[in-house]
Amino acid sequence: MDKPIYRYLADKKWREMRRKLVMQRITQMGVIPDVLPHIDPVAAVDIRFGRRKIQPGVFVQSLVSAIPPTLAIQVFDRGERLVTVVAIDSDVPNTEKDGFDYRCHGIWANIPIDPTGSIVPLNGMEKEQIIMPWMPPFAQKGSPYHRVSFFVLQQVPLAEGNGTLDTQPLTQRFQRDGFILRSFLARCEIDQRIKMKPVGINMFRTKWDDDTEDLMKRHDIPGWDVEYKRQRIQKLPYFKKDGERYR
Repeated sequence: MDKPIYRYLADKKWREMRRKLVMQRITQMGVIPDVLPHIDPVAAVDIRFGRRKIQPGVFVQSLVSAIPPTLAIQVFDRGERLVTVVAIDSDVPNTEKDGFDYRCHGIWANIPIDPTGSIVPLNGMEKEQIIMPWMPPFAQKGSPYHRVSFFVLQQVPLAEGNGTLDTQPLTQRFQRDGFILRSFLARCEIDQRIKMKPVGINMFRTKWDDDTEDLMKRHDIPGWDVEYKRQRIQKLPYFKKDGERYR
């Protein structure tokens, strides 16, 4: 992959099938435009838990996703660059507004990648690279499945510098609940003069299973005893037709 011809052939092969599959999943399941209005992936992103490679959009058991995954990020143009990885759950139930909110499950910044192949173990990041540590995805009992998306954002400097993010102000500014990715991108550009360009994406889904309750208790996540139930729709009253017109 250090030679242009092999990068060209690898990019062509990726666009023939794997990229189309990822785009189908994120549009079919509404990740785009729910989280971002548009994305044009130019990097292949694979999610792996241990030795298991996760196909886009499949269900992952809560016990498997308890530890941060490893990302294989493949770019097809020359040169090293820094990227940020953001994991977002876009299906957090909000009973007050009868809708859904967003929750951030992790942000890792200043990750160097290059076209020769970049394996990014999110469990082995340096403390200075972690804006928000990993929180295991979960879906409470009775709630619909949750879409957990991983966005790879290239850090493009708008002024002099190497494009390195100062993670400390971002750690203090953003919270997990109610996290909006568009606000995060805008804040990086305004405060640090670094444009966060979305270059890759992948996703999986999670739902309530036999291990979810133990997972939430072990990680001190509230709501393990909450069960969502659909509101019963009342049937329309039955009116008996007047039989005189049939006589």
